Amino acid sequence: MKQAQALELLKTGRNVFITGAAGSGKTHLLNTYISYLRERGVDVGITASTGIAATHMGGVTIHSWSGMGVHAFLSEEDIEGMREKPYLAKRFERVKVLIIDEVSMLHHFRLDLVDQILRTMKKVDDPFGGVQVVLCGDFFQLPPVSRFGEPPSLFVYHSEAWKNGDFCICYLDEQFRQHDSEAIGLLNEIRSGEVSAKTHELLQTHSHPHKRVLITEPTRLYTHNEDVDAINERELAKLVEAASAEYVMEEKGRPFIVEALKKSCLAQPNLRLKVGARVMCIKNNFEEGYVNGTLGVVVSCSFNEDPVVRLSNGKRVVIGKASWKIEEDGHTKAELLQYPLRLAWAITVHKSQGMSLDAAEMDLSKSFEPGMGYVALSRVRSLAGLRILGLNAKALEVNQEVLEFDEQLREASRRAEEKLRSLSPAQLASEQIDFMEYCVPERAAGKKAPKIPTHEITAALIEKKRTLAEMARERGLTSETIIDHIEKLIEEQYDIDITYLKKEISRTHWLKIEKAFEEMLADEKSEGIFLAPAKKMLGANISYIEIRLARALKGLVPKQKK
Repeated sequence: MKQAQALELLKTGRNVFITGAAGSGKTHLLNTYISYLRERGVDVGITASTGIAATHMGGVTIHSWSGMGVHAFLSEEDIEGMREKPYLAKRFERVKVLIIDEVSMLHHFRLDLVDQILRTMKKVDDPFGGVQVVLCGDFFQLPPVSRFGEPPSLFVYHSEAWKNGDFCICYLDEQFRQHDSEAIGLLNEIRSGEVSAKTHELLQTHSHPHKRVLITEPTRLYTHNEDVDAINERELAKLVEAASAEYVMEEKGRPFIVEALKKSCLAQPNLRLKVGARVMCIKNNFEEGYVNGTLGVVVSCSFNEDPVVRLSNGKRVVIGKASWKIEEDGHTKAELLQYPLRLAWAITVHKSQGMSLDAAEMDLSKSFEPGMGYVALSRVRSLAGLRILGLNAKALEVNQEVLEFDEQLREASRRAEEKLRSLSPAQLASEQIDFMEYCVPERAAGKKAPKIPTHEITAALIEKKRTLAEMARERGLTSETIIDHIEKLIEEQYDIDITYLKKEISRTHWLKIEKAFEEMLADEKSEGIFLAPAKKMLGANISYIEIRLARALKGLVPKQKK
């Protein structure tokens, strides 16, 4: 399924699970949908299973957002007690859409708990309390891990909430990170669970100690934090003669919220840089030419000046401070200001999830989870930027249960595509309009009407076989304006059926109009059916509305000049 198709389904208000291979644009699709909702004043909860994934979208963990914290279960009394917290009560009262990213790492019992909380807090016994829930993730990537005392961890599709949620599956099949056929083939083989001898040989060629990559000092990926910290500190200490600076994070907001944001944020409270240090950008800044994961080298840093970084493409960029926020109801609850950089001689595989790297060296010799190697290998855009320092058998494994379930997801996505194609543009617009009206009722005080093109609203009424007078009355418009919309829909090639409107023209008038059109089209000098000459031929008894409607019914509306 393409991103554009998935976005159309999201707009209908269905519960949706967005999945696909690493680099297929899942987070980009989420951000596009979030922008769409915010532009229309829809209250949306933006969350993820981990803090790092949440900050990529400007959200919080689902644990924090839902109020469940670290609990595996809550009683009805516990949830009822949450009503006494005004900020939670207000949050659940307003929310219409809930997004949860990186659900491969979310425990099945916690999705059930989210469902229970939403039903109780919203006082609605529908799945998730009637809130549209959008799950996003790839089960081939990192799985949930249970803490001591918690039930065994299973993927979310084992939950009752998944079964009852009737999720529409959108399996994205485009590839935006890798454009290297060898890299795509390698990742597809790992996902298939059958890595060929040829691919093993390919990986061996990238394991040679003298293998060179595109960048002199690529980022190193390790499976354990202690390896990463040791390498970064050791490499920074080597720059003995270099100019240095330390940048302290600015904090705003209530202390406990600030601390929660700091724990989930890649930015460092005390960022120590030296000229010559290998760094990684950890925020997108398209205007300046860098994104989350772009590598570079510090060429200038001092206490009173922004650091200057030479990116891997040679461009020198002044890196300004970036903001990480937790927002609620349009208010900033906590904010961190820091330079969006961190030392990048090494980083953990977990922290690399969601990033795109120009080049990487990775030690997967201590891989301990199925999918860990897949996550690491899928970070690089091209195998030309890959060097493998170590590899064990676990690194190339995938979860066998996921392998079997994946085909079910693909088939469900194919059915969703067929369902989408079966909808006419007017039917689709009608569903999307109904969902927007549910989210932001026009009658609700202080709410703005959904920003849907006005002619698309008319298309939805046409789908319901409304007469011209009924459409004009419902829209608070004139019949002439409704005809304007019909002409625009025809020009934009909407699949609308207006044949039922022929009854609005008497048989006598229809025959006269039809004859006039035939005479006009037979005239070699005619460039189409235009209103002024048609009205002149037909006289005062036949209205402009009848002429325009007949012209639309016969598919003779002239194209507008650009």
